[in-house]
Amino acid sequence: MPRASALLTSCARREFTRGLGFGMLGLGLPELIGARAVGANVPRGRAKSCIMIFLFGGPSHIDTWDMKPQLPVEYRGEFSPIDTIAPGIQLCEHLPLTARVMDRVALVRGVTIGGRGVGNGDHHADTYYMLTGNQPDRDFFIAGTFRKPYPDDFPFVGCTVASRVPRDSQLPPIVQCPALSGEVTTVINPGQFSGKLGPAFEPFMVRGELSQPRDLHVADLGLPDTMQPPRMIDRRSLLRGIGEWERDMHRKGSPLERYDVLQQQAFDLLTSDRARRAFDLTREPEVVRRRYGEELNGQSVLLARRLVEAGVPFVAVHWVGRRVGAGLSWDTHSDNFGQLKNVLLPAFDACYSALLDELGERGLLDETLVVVCAEMGRTPKVGDPRTGGVGAPGRDHWDHCMAALLAGGGIQGGQIYGASDRIGAYPAGKPVLPEDLARTIYHAFGIEHLLMQQQPDGRRVSLLADGEPLPIFGA
Repeated sequence: MPRASALLTSCARREFTRGLGFGMLGLGLPELIGARAVGANVPRGRAKSCIMIFLFGGPSHIDTWDMKPQLPVEYRGEFSPIDTIAPGIQLCEHLPLTARVMDRVALVRGVTIGGRGVGNGDHHADTYYMLTGNQPDRDFFIAGTFRKPYPDDFPFVGCTVASRVPRDSQLPPIVQCPALSGEVTTVINPGQFSGKLGPAFEPFMVRGELSQPRDLHVADLGLPDTMQPPRMIDRRSLLRGIGEWERDMHRKGSPLERYDVLQQQAFDLLTSDRARRAFDLTREPEVVRRRYGEELNGQSVLLARRLVEAGVPFVAVHWVGRRVGAGLSWDTHSDNFGQLKNVLLPAFDACYSALLDELGERGLLDETLVVVCAEMGRTPKVGDPRTGGVGAPGRDHWDHCMAALLAGGGIQGGQIYGASDRIGAYPAGKPVLPEDLARTIYHAFGIEHLLMQQQPDGRRVSLLADGEPLPIFGA
């Protein structure tokens, strides 16, 4: 077995370098040798980190990056397309800055959840599917029923990446900002957590408020009032204080496995100059902060750039589009065109174009995968029956067709992959499924053979059951 022995030696060396063992990954030699050659003909990406911008609520694909100008106005809507720097690619007229960077972007059309008969237009079920790449169990996801996250859910793709790639011990393996997805509606969406991976790879939260967009703060470093800054100078006092906090959590009946992990993360960050610098947005020049946009999501994207530059493997930005009961959201049941034109598209246009420009200028784009996606699109025909015709027209949920943007990490820019039909209702040709997008992310990192996970009961499960990497990588 010379080849098997060499493979074991090579894999063991790689995992030792990463600080991970076969036990943590739940991998054995049979899995490594027998891993199926998914995407064997697709060039592998060069990703070392990833920024995902998740546009929760579901932007209208027809009014953004899959426009249908030849259709009657009741389908095409109010906006006109503009040419981009990439020949043959057009975008909405309200994305002029993004149009200038499309030579770095692969525009993926014909993405679908409903195409497999498992989508139901429910934000929570479809978010789970999109963020994990695994189909939700329909028994738990009935439209209108808000299913809570469970510890044995499949993990968010970012958590899986963070668990399988090298990382700096002074930095968290995965960061999420500026909020939990769905938090503004008081219903936390499943799919954005570590699930089967356990709490060690739970996203480390950096929080922000719409009313104070420049004040992003590390939520998991929040300490009791008794822990004032002078006490942090003495590490032993800090540990004693955290221990008292932990015992208080026990008395309150709080789950402490996660607090144990967060205690170590908090201590590492509080005692690391590198970490504090990475999380400190005030170190950015004002001109840069303004370039990303003077609102919460733009500042979160800027923080994401700082974090991957410092060495965080995965940063997820979950777009916060509104306060509870207010309007401004990608979930544009009403005033679709006003919200897009006046608020959503200008904010996205600024931060997304700035991110790609800065990653390119700093030599980081080739190793930083940037993914923009959502859990659904919007209906091909303008008008939403839910509004009863009241107010400016919107578009309803539509998970049968949407689009995604991928750039960096070895992705070949300036191309369109996939297509929608004449009115943007369904994929034309082969559909792109959430598992394909997840597989593409794993392929970019070269971790497809590391997706087996051992569970507490000894079972081995694959963290991604299906999917093929998209052929959108450069040679």
